[in-house]
Amino acid sequence: MKLKIFQADAFAEKLFEGNPAAVIPLAEWLPDEILQNIAAENNLSETAFFVDEPEGLHIRWFTPAAEVNLCGHATLASAHVLFNHLNYPGKCIRFRSRSGLLKVEKEGSLLMLDFPVSPILRVDIPQEIAKTLNAEPAECWRGRDDLMLVFGHETPVRNLIPDFNAISKLDCRGLIVTAPGAEVDFVSRFFAPGVGINEDPVTGSAHTILIPYWANRLGKTSLSARQVSKRGGNLTCRLAGERVIIGGKAVTFFEGEITL
Repeated sequence: MKLKIFQADAFAEKLFEGNPAAVIPLAEWLPDEILQNIAAENNLSETAFFVDEPEGLHIRWFTPAAEVNLCGHATLASAHVLFNHLNYPGKCIRFRSRSGLLKVEKEGSLLMLDFPVSPILRVDIPQEIAKTLNAEPAECWRGRDDLMLVFGHETPVRNLIPDFNAISKLDCRGLIVTAPGAEVDFVSRFFAPGVGINEDPVTGSAHTILIPYWANRLGKTSLSARQVSKRGGNLTCRLAGERVIIGGKAVTFFEGEITL
């Protein structure tokens, strides 16, 4: 069996920045074990698979270690592949997923993700994390899948040296760290060693927490953001009621075939 495979850098202005994702269109679903093995073999933070079913496009995402409920950059990469390589008609793609209906729409040179907001609740800073940090966070919030630590300014977020072992033991998918940005409204980083990703370069799904938090704190619904990982990536963000709009670009790195 041969499968088409694409790899694209999402939330990237050019190659070798943003977050790389593999995208694999399927005629029908393969066994979960095969999907997980393909993702592990790709060894990227996410591999997206989608099938065009009678009810519409159905998308799933796998890290090298586990299937996840939501992934922004691999959804952006999938839409990029559909628009640019698979002749998808129109300007709006609708995906069915574990997290409900997701949309990706062309807006000028950007692809805009339409995702559900994650509810957030302020909580105590976990002691197992607080004692490992080289800076003191001001706040901690719990979202649907992740914890978020808020710092007073950008420098500690950039300089943070994460303890991946401690983070992997937290009761969450991953840990977001964030602060006001010097040149954008806010910056962030994201660590998820428990699902096989020590640091994710640019994380669309984390912005379902970040956008409502910063929109409320800054008193505006349109925001600029940058994930300050080594590769880095820029995001255009909007809060739209119970949805967040997350915009970025993508660049194709390669297309080829998998032989199973």
